[in-house]
Amino acid sequence: MSSRLKLVGLVAVPALLAAAVPAAYAVGTPQPHSTRAAITGDVLKGLKQDATRTGNVATGKRISVAISLTARNDKALDTFVAKVSNPRSSSYGHYLTKRQFAARFGRTDAEIKQLKDYLRAQGLTVTAVHTGNLLVDASGTAAQLEKAFGTKLSTWKDAASGRSFYANDTAPTLPTAIASLVSDVAGLNNRAQLHHQSASTVAPRNGPGGGYTPAQLKGGYNVSGTYTGSGQKIALIEFDGFQQSNITKYDTNYSLGSPTPTVQKVDGGSGALGDGQVEVELDIEVLHAIAPKANVTVFEGPNSDAGEVDTYQAIVDSGIPTTSISWGAAESARTTSNINAVDAVFKAGAAQGLGFYAASGDSGSDDAGDGGTSVDYPASDPYVTGVGGKADRHLGQRLEQGGGLVGRRWRQVLRLQDPQLADRGAEERRRRLPPGAGRLGPRQPQPRRLDLLAGLLVLGRRHQRGSTRMGRLRRPLQPAGRGGRRRQPRLRQPRPLHGERHRLPRHHQRQQR
Repeated sequence: MSSRLKLVGLVAVPALLAAAVPAAYAVGTPQPHSTRAAITGDVLKGLKQDATRTGNVATGKRISVAISLTARNDKALDTFVAKVSNPRSSSYGHYLTKRQFAARFGRTDAEIKQLKDYLRAQGLTVTAVHTGNLLVDASGTAAQLEKAFGTKLSTWKDAASGRSFYANDTAPTLPTAIASLVSDVAGLNNRAQLHHQSASTVAPRNGPGGGYTPAQLKGGYNVSGTYTGSGQKIALIEFDGFQQSNITKYDTNYSLGSPTPTVQKVDGGSGALGDGQVEVELDIEVLHAIAPKANVTVFEGPNSDAGEVDTYQAIVDSGIPTTSISWGAAESARTTSNINAVDAVFKAGAAQGLGFYAASGDSGSDDAGDGGTSVDYPASDPYVTGVGGKADRHLGQRLEQGGGLVGRRWRQVLRLQDPQLADRGAEERRRRLPPGAGRLGPRQPQPRRLDLLAGLLVLGRRHQRGSTRMGRLRRPLQPAGRGGRRRQPRLRQPRPLHGERHRLPRHHQRQQR
């Protein structure tokens, strides 16, 4: 019914629609911006070598895109984030509000209008302008996108996996005046699929012998029962759904009394329940175990480039101070501009005192699984704290059970834009991964350690001189390795835990999808 009404409306008011298009961009009107410029880095590397072209994307296929804009005074933003994150700076902890950030670093309303007018003139629908004036969403058919961004959308088949995907053949272009504002157009390809960073090979168990209870987890880190996370907020970013009945059974079994998680669906959410459901539920359960009274908000978005950018932006817009990230993809599977676009959202969050904590992946330096060298993003982002495994002398085994080693992987794309590091070599400005560690057991996949760390930080924030925001962690949370120059700040060492060291116990059968 609603779609029929929309069609009637379109037929009834063509004159009004035509009148709404600015004359500068109307069809048949000479274009004042005849010169176009490419969006650097917005095309997949090695596309023709790693995949086979199979055809053209259907002209009528509808695609959503997220257009990222560069911040005004970007260098000043780098300096600001470095200062508010540095305990030795007089600006330490003096974060911006959303409104202050938009006023200092967001694009002007006139610049946003210029972009919106252009997109609408090409037939696209502008669906959102996000807080901060640095992200604009739009949608249209493949044909309209090809026209608007001066590229060709083709279908491809990955040589290694056999998976089919679509991608732009060349870098998108825009009129020069608009291109100077844009850093990325997310959604022109769907090659990278975010994956949950759980690689546990242990079969699920029911009953107390299946893993740690909430009391054991808190006891292992000397967390007092008075530390409950009451009044605190934490965000989970997820690209799959969960069933609340499973969470309720877990909470009831341990008498946790945790608030029901709030679900915020971004761009319509992730769709039907998929293979990641169990992992999403475990993310929530670990947080309930460590900080049972904290308010958990699950941000659920589509597993796409545009969906990822929009979902992170929704978290920043929410102002929730701590975010746990269990999803990622190899840097090599992304375009450079896409990484820069997500990085810009994290940087905006850092300026506003928000902390992001991401699992660094279980495949070491070969995150792409192709025998090459690639780290996982977003754990490699300079404004994100990567969380991984470490050897535990009490357990006698390395916590990470993936195929690669932790601590010897370097980010390939981003560098930390900290003026204090300007005189250091490029290698020192790249961070080895991961800087954080959780100490659970030899079979605990990294997301469980990640959620544990996020929960502990929530508890710590509650008792940190009344502060509600910790911002970006500037130093690793584990000691430097053998031969390191100094010991870094770290979490309190836990007591060794007794009993079976597997994943968290599950006292319910997962409902069939």
